[in-house]
Amino acid sequence: MKYDRLGFPIAEEFPSHPDDAARPRPPRSAGNEAAAPADDLSPGRERRAPGRGKRLLLLGLVAAVVVPGLLAPGILPAISDVIVQWSLERAMAHEARGEVQAAIGDVGRAIRWTDDDPARVSRLLCWQATLRIENRDARAALSDADRAITIAPLAAQPRRVRALARVILHEPDGALADAEAAVELASPGDPEALNHRAYIRALVGRDLDAALADIDAALAGTGAGSPEFLDTKGFVLHLLGRHHEAVDELNAAIDGAQKARRDLMLLAGRADPDELAYRLRFLDHGLAVMHHHRGLACQAMGLERQARQDFETADRKGYAPDRGIF
Repeated sequence: MKYDRLGFPIAEEFPSHPDDAARPRPPRSAGNEAAAPADDLSPGRERRAPGRGKRLLLLGLVAAVVVPGLLAPGILPAISDVIVQWSLERAMAHEARGEVQAAIGDVGRAIRWTDDDPARVSRLLCWQATLRIENRDARAALSDADRAITIAPLAAQPRRVRALARVILHEPDGALADAEAAVELASPGDPEALNHRAYIRALVGRDLDAALADIDAALAGTGAGSPEFLDTKGFVLHLLGRHHEAVDELNAAIDGAQKARRDLMLLAGRADPDELAYRLRFLDHGLAVMHHHRGLACQAMGLERQARQDFETADRKGYAPDRGIF
């Protein structure tokens, strides 16, 4: 069983064109039969009794209306699961190809079929919100995040997504408040929450010393030095004017992300192509941000040639602040 980035199971495969031989053939219509004369009493044929047609029509109506009503409670949950899994698989494939608007539609369909699971709806709304941000619709993303918070008020993820939307909408106070709330709602010392708060602080240019303390605590908490966390630290150090240290951290971040990309490429031909493309796109967007940050630090140090190369690489890989890739 495959799982998407939100932890939902993804159906293995859905045939586009079911085998015609497996399809049930429609019943033969009475209109296709040659009508018998009314007075034909030959062996094997009998005259229909008066009212028989009406009784058959009534039985047909009962079968069409009552029986599905009795079966629906048992069938609908299974149908819903199939539609949701199929929608999420399509969303991942569309996002992997950069077809963001189509992915938004797919996630929206999954949300409509998941009304009985508030926590899952909240997570899907967060995914839809991030897609809307990439589609340059931060205001709609904010609305999705608001709805996710209403549905799951104790979840940290909707606050993180709303903070990013508020950064794009130039609402720094709200962004910082959401980042703070996400830390409070997460488990104590949660590295992801601390990294997020540090990054929001860096993006709005506030509380930079506190941001550095956050990212140091996040790195200590993971014990692994993830490229994303190292990128945050490098960006914060650059904003603090510690450009040489920033470049060191960003070099390590880029090296780690490039290694992850090479490892992923080894799966080519063995992994699902859509899933591979989806993960590569995510890595490339991360690398775009890292190269841009290193370009800023190099520029501040007077290394114009290196800065220009980094900025060009960042643009090529999709760096776009108005789409949340920043």
